[in-house]
Amino acid sequence: MTTRPLLEVQDLQKVFTVGTMLNRKKIHAIRNVSFSIQEGETFALVGESGCGKSTTGRAIIRLTKPTSGTVKFNSVDLGNASNRDIRTMRRDIQMVFQDPYASLNPRMTIGRILAEPYRLHNLYSQKEREEKVIHLMEEVGLRSAYRNRFPHEFSGGQRQRIGIARALALHPKLIIADEPVSALDVSVQAQVLNLLMDLQEKYKLSYLFISHDLSVVKHISHRIGVMYLGEIVEVGEKEDIYSNPLHPYTQSLLSCIPTINKKEKSERIILSGDVPNPASPPSGCAFHPRCSSCMEICKSEKPKPRQIDKQVVACHLYN
Repeated sequence: MTTRPLLEVQDLQKVFTVGTMLNRKKIHAIRNVSFSIQEGETFALVGESGCGKSTTGRAIIRLTKPTSGTVKFNSVDLGNASNRDIRTMRRDIQMVFQDPYASLNPRMTIGRILAEPYRLHNLYSQKEREEKVIHLMEEVGLRSAYRNRFPHEFSGGQRQRIGIARALALHPKLIIADEPVSALDVSVQAQVLNLLMDLQEKYKLSYLFISHDLSVVKHISHRIGVMYLGEIVEVGEKEDIYSNPLHPYTQSLLSCIPTINKKEKSERIILSGDVPNPASPPSGCAFHPRCSSCMEICKSEKPKPRQIDKQVVACHLYN
């Protein structure tokens, strides 16, 4: 018997209006995005910069209001939830941002930053908050003696650990990690990824892991959703996506992963042209202008997602 997902996203859309009063354009940042995350699972969203990954994460946690679609967390529809329910939801869903420096208040000490969630939700006494802060810092591998320092006194990796500690403060069930290691050195990336995996095992956390780095995603994810121009074009288990990518875009992304193993090297698939302008997307399949397998139907008709074994792919090659 399958359990109900912790997070259910169905037909999520976000439209931004840009331009002047006389020349306004609508940009569909995300279109009909649907996926689910089980308890204790890491679901990764991957794709090129500007494909809508971060907007999806922000729309889920309601940092930006979605134009349409539904987001259910623990079976509660967040679109119809009251302000009290949304406030409770924010304790259960936390976010780790891409830039660990910009997401921390430079005028607050680390101790105050980590105690802020407790203050906002009116939890614990002052002494208990100090004890919680010390525990959080030790949990992410930082010395508690550093709690009176300011963000600029830490390295990039340390600042990201602080961001993770802040996300953990209220014991969330889901953490949305938006490119959490992209600004870090490779050696520091490994440390932060291992920390996230250890915390997941210890606290039974679920992650929505947003990244453009497929080698990082391979290390941490259970399932993967591949995005292109605001739409998810393929979803599957990690092993299936890496061993048998179905969508031509997924195949191209995976062919670009660097490797030193000659046996694992494959012919690199170079995409022609640039990513289309989201203000005027191509007709039919959004990927068809860059696809080497493009057919006439791809230029006029948008492909519908189809189940192929354990994977779901939106491509006319499989219809």
